[in-house]
Amino acid sequence: MDLTKKKEGLKMLRVVICCGAGMSSSYLTQRLQNEVKARGLENEVSFDFFSLEIGIREASKVLKNYDVAMCCPHLKVVINELCKKNDISCAMYIFPPKMYGTLYFDEVYQDAKDVYEQFQQTKMNPFHFPGEENPLRIKRCEAYRNRHNHKYD
Repeated sequence: MDLTKKKEGLKMLRVVICCGAGMSSSYLTQRLQNEVKARGLENEVSFDFFSLEIGIREASKVLKNYDVAMCCPHLKVVINELCKKNDISCAMYIFPPKMYGTLYFDEVYQDAKDVYEQFQQTKMNPFHFPGEENPLRIKRCEAYRNRHNHKYD
């Protein structure tokens, strides 16, 4: 599978949703994939799923194939340790709990683009937006840049 598909010279954004056992996240990833198809964005973004519980030892190898790993909130400690002990080349981002519960496509896609762009500048891993150092305390379900609109509350 070619992970560097291009559209008008821009690199495709490759996003992986990471979870522990994958019970809900694999379903949510499927929803995101269906939205990509429905909107005709197959050359702009891809969403895949990876279970860290199944492949924690293989994580750094798998994650090098992605630009952004968006992780379930309950993996905060695992992600922090993974980033400390391994050279992870993609941005590791922990979903705010409310955002993970809703996974509105536009909001997730916007956050993924913003995480990727800012990670390229900061290389901070795990990545977090300003003022969101503790993802478990974040109450937003919209993209960081849209956090004051509250259109889903």
